[in-house]
Amino acid sequence: MLLSEMKTYRSKKWLAAVGQIEQCVLCGRWGTQVAHMNEGKGMGLKTDDCATAAICQECHHAIDNGSHLSREERRCLMNRAIVLTVIKLVRMGKVVPL
Repeated sequence: MLLSEMKTYRSKKWLAAVGQIEQCVLCGRWGTQVAHMNEGKGMGLKTDDCATAAICQECHHAIDNGSHLSREERRCLMNRAIVLTVIKLVRMGKVVPL
């Protein structure tokens, strides 16, 4: 089954867990936002909830609107933030194997 054919993953528990991360996974600033990946969105829809990152307002703005970064740099930065968020959730015990 193609990814585009799969139902979008939604989870309030996942978003709440990401929201418990207090420091930006990119720069370490205190105070985070749960930021969705910009890829695959359209017509008011967000990507899967598991494609989120705990980042500060400044990093979120740089990724979404930053004029000093190329589109590819913003994409890579967000991908890095998502991976670091998942690692942080695992270390916090919020994600465990079944």
